[in-house]
Amino acid sequence: MSSPFHFKQFSIAQDRCAMKIGTDGVLLGAWVSLENEPESILDIGAGTGIIALQLAQRSSVETIDAVEIDDNAFEQCTENFEASPWGDRLFCYHASIQEFASEVEEQYNLIISNPPFYREDYKSGGEARDLARFEDALPFRHLLICVSHLLSEKGIFAVILPKKEAEHFVELASENELFPNRICEVKGTPTTEVKRVLLEFSFRKTEPKKETLIIEVSRHKYTPKYTQLVKDFYLKM
Repeated sequence: MSSPFHFKQFSIAQDRCAMKIGTDGVLLGAWVSLENEPESILDIGAGTGIIALQLAQRSSVETIDAVEIDDNAFEQCTENFEASPWGDRLFCYHASIQEFASEVEEQYNLIISNPPFYREDYKSGGEARDLARFEDALPFRHLLICVSHLLSEKGIFAVILPKKEAEHFVELASENELFPNRICEVKGTPTTEVKRVLLEFSFRKTEPKKETLIIEVSRHKYTPKYTQLVKDFYLKM
């Protein structure tokens, strides 16, 4: 059994989750804007619950819901929520997003997802890990249809994707009247290629605000911009 991952204000048990804590989820939870002061947040494919917990720490939002289809991840997410200082504001539903979207009436001001991807790559052979990582478990098209149904008129939808998937995803989003408002390209170091893209969408068509985030100058020497973004979460920042 692996030991919990400790952040400044909460800890994450992850021994039963196929997808462990990684930079992607933490980046998304730290980067997404809360400027529109959402009253309700939904995390799709919650995994350990990391992003929902970050948003609970960053805000006083009363309703933070999460959806997780995998049995073990759902149980672990629920336990992580209950063990946190914000257990009364966090709730995880055990369902697919398709089931959830078809049954839920209310809409959310902020929807966030670190979705399964690696659409073209080999399968690892571990079913739970593949379910967490592969797009065929939750096709982007399905995700976007569900989001457009669940997102409030002035709401924001935020995701993190591999660079090679981002353009395709933006095209699919526009078919659902969702348009990118903020785009942040993430590079490991100044000389490496863009590996990930953080995206914020809304039903409002505007010229997207573009930025680049570099994580490290050299090994374990983090850039001021990255440090500023994640310092409220990581213990050693």
